[in-house]
Amino acid sequence: PDVLVLHLKRFTFEKCPDVDGRILRRKIEDTVNFPIDRLDLTEYVLGPIDPNAPPIYKLFGVSEHSGTTANTGHYTATVRNSEDGNWYRYNDSNVGFTSGDAAITGGAYLLFYQRIKGSLRWAGMEKELNGTPNVDEDGFQAVVGKKKKNRR
Repeated sequence: PDVLVLHLKRFTFEKCPDVDGRILRRKIEDTVNFPIDRLDLTEYVLGPIDPNAPPIYKLFGVSEHSGTTANTGHYTATVRNSEDGNWYRYNDSNVGFTSGDAAITGGAYLLFYQRIKGSLRWAGMEKELNGTPNVDEDGFQAVVGKKKKNRR
């Protein structure tokens, strides 16, 4: 995809034997190191790779959760401005300068990546689909209906 969203598992749900088998929700706060400027997924793509739009991404946003459970806490975001390339931290009505590296914390929850070069539709299969009979420029196959008999 041109925009890739990765969701990091940040919560566990376990039965608590001490409290009548109730579910205990716990936060996972391990720091996950993730690339800021270059996430190369080339070796993981099974289909054709278009050299004009390789599966190489740059991070443009991180949603972060602070707090101890899934039911409580606070969400903030670290986002790269697409025009000036600067990073900003959003916390309610407060916005300040930061760096992409500042988002690599135990609270990083959702990672938003954008393809660095080019754009692909139909998971890179556009060229193959356009060569198929009865497929339009959007990749949809034309449905040919049967003629209806006149019933009187």
